[in-house]
Amino acid sequence: MAKESNPEAMETDGGDARLAITIESNPSESRLLELGIKSWPKWGCPPGKFPMTFDAEETCYLLRGKVKAYMKGSTTDFVEFGAGDLVVIPKGLSCTWDVSVAVDKHYKFDSS
Repeated sequence: MAKESNPEAMETDGGDARLAITIESNPSESRLLELGIKSWPKWGCPPGKFPMTFDAEETCYLLRGKVKAYMKGSTTDFVEFGAGDLVVIPKGLSCTWDVSVAVDKHYKFDSS
């Protein structure tokens, strides 16, 4: 799980910074309230590997879980996040979620 103050990012094979996962670790309660996270829908999944393609930008806040998101086609290029992380996944990104601890999260999509 990312625990640095600077957001961590994972770029696509092409190095396009617009297609990078960003992680904000342990955002403040005021930040969570500002975003309205508790009103967002919830989603969860068990441990396992899940290929994902994002047709819209997703912002999610993990209540529990631990994920390594591997870039499409890579077994070494990944970013890790988990409980307490606010994660933004850009539209157009393809990756595989390797979930080691079951995920429970709030999420919202922005298709613009």
